[in-house]
Amino acid sequence: MKGKRSRSRSRTALVLAFTLIGGLGATVPAAADTPAYPFRDPRLPVDRRVDDLLSRLTLDEKVSLLHQWQPAIPRLGIQAFKTGTEALHGVAWLGEATVFPQAVGLASTWDPALIRRIGSAVGDETRGFQQERPTGWGLNLWAPVVNPLRDPRWGRNEEGYSEDPYLTGSMATAYGTGLTGGDPEHLKTAPTLKHFLGNNNETDRTTTSSDLRPRVLKEYEEQAFRPAIEADAATGVMSSYNLVNGRPATVNPALDDDVRTWTSQDLLNVTDAYAPNNLTGTGSQKYYDTLAEGNAAALKAGIDSFTTDDTNSVPTTTAVRSALADGLLQESDVDTAAGHILDIRVRLGEFDPGGGKYGSIDKSVVNSPAHQKLARKAAADAAVLLKNAGGALPLKASAKDVAVVGPLADTLYTDWYSGTLPYAVTPKAGIAARLGTPVTGSEGVDRIALRNTASGAYVTAGTDADGEALKESAGGGTAAQFDVFDWGAGIVTLRSAANGRYVGYNWSDFVNDQVQPNGWFVQQQFALEEQGDGTYLLRYAGYETREPWWSNPVYLGPTGSDGTLGLVAKSEAAHYAKDVVRSGTEEAVAAVRGKDAAVVVVGSMPAINGRENDDREDMSLAPSQEALVEAVRKANPHTVVVVENSYPTTLGALQEKVPALLWTTHAGQETGNALADVLFGDVNPAGRLTQTWYRSEADLPSLLEYDTIKYDRTYQYFRGDPLYAFGYGLSYSSFRYGQVRRVDGGYEVAVTNTGSRAGDEVVQLYTHQRVSRDKQPLKQLKAFERVSLKPGETRTVRLKLREKDLAHWDVTRSKWVVESGTYDVLVGASSEDIRSRTTLKAAGETIPARDLSRTTRAENFDDYEGVRLVDESKVRGTAVGAARDGAWLQFADARLGAGAREFRARVAGAAGKVEVRLGSPAGTLVGTATVSGTGSVYAYAEVSAPLSAAAGAWKGRQDVYLVLGDGMRLSTFTLR
Repeated sequence: MKGKRSRSRSRTALVLAFTLIGGLGATVPAAADTPAYPFRDPRLPVDRRVDDLLSRLTLDEKVSLLHQWQPAIPRLGIQAFKTGTEALHGVAWLGEATVFPQAVGLASTWDPALIRRIGSAVGDETRGFQQERPTGWGLNLWAPVVNPLRDPRWGRNEEGYSEDPYLTGSMATAYGTGLTGGDPEHLKTAPTLKHFLGNNNETDRTTTSSDLRPRVLKEYEEQAFRPAIEADAATGVMSSYNLVNGRPATVNPALDDDVRTWTSQDLLNVTDAYAPNNLTGTGSQKYYDTLAEGNAAALKAGIDSFTTDDTNSVPTTTAVRSALADGLLQESDVDTAAGHILDIRVRLGEFDPGGGKYGSIDKSVVNSPAHQKLARKAAADAAVLLKNAGGALPLKASAKDVAVVGPLADTLYTDWYSGTLPYAVTPKAGIAARLGTPVTGSEGVDRIALRNTASGAYVTAGTDADGEALKESAGGGTAAQFDVFDWGAGIVTLRSAANGRYVGYNWSDFVNDQVQPNGWFVQQQFALEEQGDGTYLLRYAGYETREPWWSNPVYLGPTGSDGTLGLVAKSEAAHYAKDVVRSGTEEAVAAVRGKDAAVVVVGSMPAINGRENDDREDMSLAPSQEALVEAVRKANPHTVVVVENSYPTTLGALQEKVPALLWTTHAGQETGNALADVLFGDVNPAGRLTQTWYRSEADLPSLLEYDTIKYDRTYQYFRGDPLYAFGYGLSYSSFRYGQVRRVDGGYEVAVTNTGSRAGDEVVQLYTHQRVSRDKQPLKQLKAFERVSLKPGETRTVRLKLREKDLAHWDVTRSKWVVESGTYDVLVGASSEDIRSRTTLKAAGETIPARDLSRTTRAENFDDYEGVRLVDESKVRGTAVGAARDGAWLQFADARLGAGAREFRARVAGAAGKVEVRLGSPAGTLVGTATVSGTGSVYAYAEVSAPLSAAAGAWKGRQDVYLVLGDGMRLSTFTLR
């Protein structure tokens, strides 16, 4: 184990020394300004303070610190401590606080300085809440999320920053630096990076394994996490739910072996919620038989704090004590983890007089005017102008009579990790405030009544604020009317016209009592399924219906004598006529007709269109939303569309038909003011996309394929035609680029604002390696700068690029390498809009031919088919497992000299054979090793086979292929 306090060490001398010091302190009067204990003395180094405190704790007290809810230790005056305050884009779940744009929106600013200011504001507000220190609040933050957004269908896309690891690392470092305060010895808060590692799917998230071949691991996944740790802008990582190369991330040895080597500071690593329980024989992963075994393995891998069983620490502490009794752990292992935890608590100022450097920050900072202003700026700067034909935007000064329509026109949605909005400026309200006059509006959704075609009764809801159970009644009126919001993929929500509340399921009845769709299972989801006879079935589609334990029927029909609706089998479901009481499209068309401009706000509902535990099935707008936009555009040619959602969208024909498109995330409390600022030109848009926007889901491989290189993922490797490219975004200004030229430490380029208004340009530098031993990115972001320019102003922009930044991971020698050769240096306004270019001649090295006479790890292949990366042992190591007969691995460019005589391999698992072939998987067969089977995937055996000297087979440099039988595991091999 590595890191400042990660090494096991003898505690005896330290305990004796500090016991003596403590004893002397009890008998010798201390000076008035001398703390009672050294751990409370801020003049001492952090290490010494931690050692002192550890020496005073009993073993049981140290074990008690390993659970998320750490109890108070009254005899030392130590208060309770909790890990895990959510602060992804504002302080969450603690009450009203400033809500900034979603993380993917923050990154769309491409402005680290702004993101650092936002992080600082969130850190201040966390401190403000902490002054009262009630149960459940704490200064250890679970933010930011730095999983690279390799697939926009991930249900938690809004939590991350970018598909590019460099941009992600830059934003995480900026936000984290703001959260910490920028002084690693005195922490404002202690941010934790989520979720380590390879966590980018919600489907079966605790049982799927993310295959990370060494290049993907080193060049892509780790590069998103490493910068913030190296910059001391984060104080630990949270392990993810998934498996990585067959091993649960909760026991990933990289937590110690890699992450702790990135900094000289102590880190506090935590598990995700209930993940420790997944490890056991009763959990989903079944990796260990008992919790004691799992907890011991997690601690040895680098976990310090167990997030599980809510506030109940007993299962964790009991398991750790059992592991100690059984010899699975030593007290030194507990000391290591407890030391990491206490190091963070010391640096947070917990044991300093007055709470230390940041202890005086009080609740007056929460949602302060300065933070409100910052939230408005962030929301405006994050907006991305996707299209602006004919100068449709900004709206003309003469546009005084404006209609704002659409399902998101007069509401703001928050996501699962959002704070509570202290106020909400909707798009309609923001535009009305900007104009100083009311604006016409319409949600553009249909109001319907559902009539049982057999009985003639209507589905009715309650009229008071708490609603009532839905039932079929003879009466009509508003009690029988519902507004239908279409969120795509066949899912709708029903808002009762009787009380303005949404209908949801409460595990017993369907009641109209919810202000918005919400909750873990989001029980406000329905589907109206049209039948062949024109009637509709009403299907309940709450998230729990997708769980394997759900066994209830899902269709609605009257079940009580009073007509109360309940869940029935499809054969017993009520058939309803859908009577349209009011057409949302017709209402919207009437609202926009003859207006100076029409603003249509469409998009997603964060709790429904993908979120934690639920990936997206598609990325399109809901069909009724597309139809609404088309109808409004036909009624008013001065139509502007705002797409408000959390992920790239396949806009279909929509982007071709409307004159102007603006994208924003769910941008927090100031959304409406920020949109008005951009739409009317008070702010010149400069947001840029942080992900590729694809034309179709067909452009993407399976969500579970993590090999960005092989499957051409992200802008780095994608060879298709994107709808909008990574880094794309328009401005109301135009910019001219001069010739990029090399300077000391990087490159510089002159950029001129050739437009008539001030604006920001995001200058982006990419590189491309022309020739390489390995498949290289088409382009790779290496530097960027957001610059503000007045009309006609020219500024020389300097972009840092060092030769070592050109390195990639060489699998033949397991090291970073810069290859000698020519590199294109590309500077422009997006990954596809390159304005200036030059070349760089790197004096690196030539990767030599593979030497397979040395022991070669199977995972270091160049290409493959039909294999999975698997755990070599439960502790560490990666092997390759064949998922079918004929699976193969390629080891390219091997120098075989005069020929090898013997093939030797370390194998486990099923019986079969390993073939050694040259040139291709079906090429010249030069040897076959027979494997008897080892009886266990972790029991390895050495096998060997003679190699033939087929005519000319060994000449020069060859591509060697190993062909495996189904169920076999290969760890290492040699050709000698």
